[in-house]
Amino acid sequence: MKTFVLAAAIAGLAMPAVAQDFDAQLKARQGQFRILAINLGILGDMAKGEVDYSAEAAQDAADSIQAISMVNQPPLWPEGSGADSRDGTRAKAEIWGDFDDFTSKWAALGEQATALQASAGDGREAVGAGLRELGGACKACHDSYRASPN
Repeated sequence: MKTFVLAAAIAGLAMPAVAQDFDAQLKARQGQFRILAINLGILGDMAKGEVDYSAEAAQDAADSIQAISMVNQPPLWPEGSGADSRDGTRAKAEIWGDFDDFTSKWAALGEQATALQASAGDGREAVGAGLRELGGACKACHDSYRASPN
């Protein structure tokens, strides 16, 4: 029996790689971006004066953004889960070519999210300034690692 198990294991290693199912990872990372977008929208509307500024609502949104920035990213980005190999994502293959740079850009987003969190209760102008900095961190990653929509 041990010989059979060993032979089966070796045969499994010799088989060609097959496409993996990354639905859970894709849904998780898209979910985190939806949470970011909702909370950025709340703050953006306040910064633009489209809704009244509320220190409590601004702080809640900034807290949510900062919390999302703390999510451990590597499990959400397995190699082979990009736009070149599956539908429903705009992740470029370049992510896995320089994953350290990709994760450093996520860390930069976290730094800006923490700064925004610290200033969100200080008024509409402070929210606007924090969003500009956070937006720069988002853009840096999108420029390198997010494909344009079709």
